[in-house]
Order: sequence, then C-alpha cells, then structure tokens
Amino acid sequence: MTTVLQGLYAIADTSLIPEERLVEKVGLALYGGARLVQYRDKSNDPGQREWQAVDLLHLCNSFRVPLLINDDVELAARIGAAGVHLGQDDMPIAQARALLGPSVIIGASCYDDLSLALQAERDGASYVAFGRFFPSHTKPIAIQANPELLTEAKRYLHVPLAAIGGITPDNAPLLVTSGANLLAVVHGLFAQGDICAAATQFARLFTKQKV
Repeated sequence: MTTVLQGLYAIADTSLIPEERLVEKVGLALYGGARLVQYRDKSNDPGQREWQAVDLLHLCNSFRVPLLINDDVELAARIGAAGVHLGQDDMPIAQARALLGPSVIIGASCYDDLSLALQAERDGASYVAFGRFFPSHTKPIAIQANPELLTEAKRYLHVPLAAIGGITPDNAPLLVTSGANLLAVVHGLFAQGDICAAATQFARLFTKQKV
C-alpha cells in the first residue's frame, strides 16, 4: 500500500458512532473519499477494542486506505494496523517507531505548539497534528490553535500537517490554503445525515488543489 498523507482523515470515535454501525459508517466515509482512518476508542474493554479494530482494518484494506489506532501501540502491532496516533501522554514516538518499524505511520498531537512538532519530526513522526482550530463537539476545552500556525509550520517541517477540531466544509478551505495536508474530522463527518456526501465535500477540497 503506497500511502500519500493528504486528504480527508476520518476519525472514527466510538463515543459518537454506535457499535453496531461502526463499520457501516466508516465504509460510507471511505466511499466518499476518506484517505486515512483512525480508530479511537476510550472504553476499558480490550476484547471489544480488538475485534472492532480488526473489522475496520479489513474494511480499510479493501479500500487500500491506512487504518491508524489512537494511543494503543500494542493493539496496532498485534493486528497489523498501518500505524498509530499518539498524544503527549502516550508512548514516546521514538519508542513506538522502534517497536513498529520504519514503514509504519506514526502521527503526533502537537496542539498549538510548533516546538512539539519539530521534536516529533526529529523523533520519527510521519505527520504532526495541530488543533483544535474551531469550536469542537468532541473536545470543547481543547487548546485553541490559529490557522497561521499551519503556514508557519510549513516553513520548518518536512512532514505532512494534519488539522483537527471543529472542521466543517465551510471552514475547511481556510485550513487547506494555510497548509493543512490532512483534515482530521470527527463530528463534521460522522454526525452528519449523509456521511458519504460530507466526505465527498471534504475530499473535493484536495481535488481542487490539483487543478
């Protein structure tokens, strides 16, 4: 699987998506054009986490789209996921890279801090994520970042930039023109009545860039 880290990054958060519709809803996002998927589950049921992650892995593989696991390096290694996304309180990036290998995708949350992003790149991150940029249903009290941060980060970093937090088709163009390679979307995708159509709206922002 050749991975280009650009486009819609679908964050499949089980606090928003009912268990019995997880694969269905992620499938709709993939049909709409999602280019990266993250499985995010904060429950304390390791068995459920594993079978849900395996189901999503099979689905994503059928679309040739990478599946990343939020926080859980051991789970990602066990099921053969394409990678992980790590926050500042998770396993250090360099340790995760040593465990998972050189070809696995490792994302790092950097909030509003360019220095964290620079260190993450040095430690082996495949991409860095900034945000939240707008009021967020998922993380309403998360640190606020400004779009200008993306423009500044583009000058110093050599890895792709992901933007997250309250992203909608209306405010997303500002983030793309500011330098975001990936739009990480939760509520703006999976809480919509037509997930496939919402995904297509986001995906088209990157198609327009190529014209």
